[in-house]
Amino acid sequence: MTDKALGFGVDVGGSGVKGAVVDLHTGEFVGERVKIATPRPATPNAVAEVVAQITQQCNWSGPVGITLPSVVVQQVARTAANIDQSWVGANVHTVFAQALGTERVAVLNDADAAGIAEVAFGDPAARSGAVIFLTFGTGIGSSFLMDGTLFPNTELGHMRIDGAEAEQFASSAARDREKLSYKKWAKRVDTVLHEYERLFNPSAFVVGGGISRHAERWVPMLTVETPVVPAALRNRAGIVGAAMAAQSRVAP
Repeated sequence: MTDKALGFGVDVGGSGVKGAVVDLHTGEFVGERVKIATPRPATPNAVAEVVAQITQQCNWSGPVGITLPSVVVQQVARTAANIDQSWVGANVHTVFAQALGTERVAVLNDADAAGIAEVAFGDPAARSGAVIFLTFGTGIGSSFLMDGTLFPNTELGHMRIDGAEAEQFASSAARDREKLSYKKWAKRVDTVLHEYERLFNPSAFVVGGGISRHAERWVPMLTVETPVVPAALRNRAGIVGAAMAAQSRVAP
């Protein structure tokens, strides 16, 4: 399946690898999203095989955009968060091109993909001013957006706050792991946002990830002065942003 109005995105996460055909005019999925559990260990070859399975299940033969929980510089992984450390130093384009049998592959940081998708199809707050987009999931992903333009590969989830990395105590996974109430977890998120606010003075925080579906249960508890806006695309954002990257970076 190929169409100039369609793209294909795959979002590699700590627990699942998800892919879908995306309508590039609306940001909506075309057909069902396919999800396969992230392999253990999540080595480059193992993950690439899963990505290939997903494209095959969706009968997709065009360019493929893929997100990773990694800093990706010139298609080389520089870090590995919630995936195997063997990714560090890997040429991610080569890894996925070999598995997919095509050079039409674009790979980028997962939060960056979500950020550009939110700019294109989400809340208008993401398109204006100095915005910090945050995804709360297995970790805390971040993207910096200036009037809708991405500054790539920020890693605010790994900033040390009160002696620990922010995502170790304020991710959605930390809430699940410690069985925290929304009130207790929101207090942790608030601590993190206050530090980000103090250092970067954003015009808005846009918060995404699956837990943004329940934003009314925790966003009103936050005390930062900066407006906090729930992301509109929620868990779709990574896949949509990956599909957009494939369209813009990969020749047809």
